Amino acid sequence: MLSTLTEVPVIELGSHTLKLEVHEPSPELLEKARKELRETPDLASQSIATLQDLIKEDAELTAPVDNVAWLTRFLRPTKFYPESAYTLVKNYYSFKVKHKNMYDGLVPSKEKNIFDHDILTVLPMRDQDGRRILVIQLGKKWKHNKCSLDEVFKGAVLFMEAAMLEPETQISGAEVIFDMDGLTLQQTWQFTPPFAKRIVDWLQDSVPLRIKGIHIVNQPYIFNMVFALFKPFLRDKLRNRIYFHGTDRNSLHKHLSPKYLPECYGGSSSVVRVSGPEWYELLLRLEKEYEAINSYGYKKVAKK
Repeated sequence: MLSTLTEVPVIELGSHTLKLEVHEPSPELLEKARKELRETPDLASQSIATLQDLIKEDAELTAPVDNVAWLTRFLRPTKFYPESAYTLVKNYYSFKVKHKNMYDGLVPSKEKNIFDHDILTVLPMRDQDGRRILVIQLGKKWKHNKCSLDEVFKGAVLFMEAAMLEPETQISGAEVIFDMDGLTLQQTWQFTPPFAKRIVDWLQDSVPLRIKGIHIVNQPYIFNMVFALFKPFLRDKLRNRIYFHGTDRNSLHKHLSPKYLPECYGGSSSVVRVSGPEWYELLLRLEKEYEAINSYGYKKVAKK
């Protein structure tokens, strides 16, 4: 962990317990990491040492260079290539400087509004491949005049930062569902080219997490106007991981097993949905962790 997280936040959901899963990976998970990420004890040690040296040479960067768990967060999504991990570190922190207005003092307690609107949640169960599933509802549930897209972005960042603390998520990655049911013309006007570029830059270059798929569901025809803003900034790797399902649940289930999805997405999971306010209460207990995260980085954008 980054700071002094002594108590792991927990939410009881009937028979299911939701908590931040910060325990050491199981043998099965480590085998998956070996196969998919080249992760072995020897290579991990070598890569950590090289990454430490690269970061120490970067006089502009403040980072917990002796924290192995922190270093591993950047090595796993880059398959333990230390130079690639260092590039990701630079991108991650440079992005925060470039978008200072989004990141300055970003902690859960300052973002209660987005959670109160209950349009962001992480599903209580991982998918069939152990991935976390983030759901963002930007249609009829989204009151755009009371909750801005910038707030939605900050809420997504808070979720991603929490996910980065989990070894299983570092190894298995995450999926995102954008539920656009009921999107209106007035809502489409909230999207701008600068916002689109920020989101794409973040996902493509600046998130130390394996984003395995982005699933657009229940989108009306006018969603094409929104997606047209994003298209110019997409490179092939991310473009090929965006799937448009509409109301075709069989199409969605080719990627996400219905066993782990709620009924509204054609799933059979009976585990209770975690509401935005419930997530807020859980993330609040990570406040010190977010403060530690915010204490590192660059004062200005790093040179390429």
